[in-house]
Amino acid sequence: MTKAQSLLRSSACTLVLGLLAACASERQAPPPAPSSPTTSVAQADERLAAVAAERAAIAANFAAREAVCYEKFFVNNCLDEAKERRRSAEAVQRAIEIEAEHFKRKFKVEERDRQMAEAEARYREEEARAVATPPAPPRTPTAVPPPRPASVAKRVARHNARVQQDAAKEAAEAPQRAANAAAYEERRRKSEEKQKEVARRTAEREAKRAKAEQEKAAGQQPAQ
Repeated sequence: MTKAQSLLRSSACTLVLGLLAACASERQAPPPAPSSPTTSVAQADERLAAVAAERAAIAANFAAREAVCYEKFFVNNCLDEAKERRRSAEAVQRAIEIEAEHFKRKFKVEERDRQMAEAEARYREEEARAVATPPAPPRTPTAVPPPRPASVAKRVARHNARVQQDAAKEAAEAPQRAANAAAYEERRRKSEEKQKEVARRTAEREAKRAKAEQEKAAGQQPAQ
């Protein structure tokens, strides 16, 4: 090998090492880890908006780096590095997006359950008041006072008329009292059925929530 060939080969090696060092120097630090858990719907909306903006910036940055890569000696290595950094950055944004959307869905379910619980509590209070207020019992006829010596016949006649009047009124009011008693029994029966239904629905919600928590915990366990 001539001295000129040796110098040419040495120059080529130096160029290759310089290009590798340049690609290594352009590597950026890994993307930051996902942010802390979301604590409000407003914060979730802000994070989702920030994710959309960050994704646009990631796409723009990748396009710029892709153009730079085509000017380098090792094009494929440079492109692979740019794609990997884009994938890592998008993975972080996706994690933030999933956490924020999960918080919003969970908040919506909890708000619906709270409203249903308040409605059921108001219904139970109304039914309790209705059950605690039974219909008035029928009136009993008053005892006949002992007649006085004077005007006994008139007093007896007035008493008999009053008894007949009370009896007629009692007979006229009997259907309404029976209807009131039947309505009271029907309200009491419906209240008991509603309380059983509320207990059943509460048990179903608790079972579903416990199952969802178990599935979530099982999904978060690391693979063996």
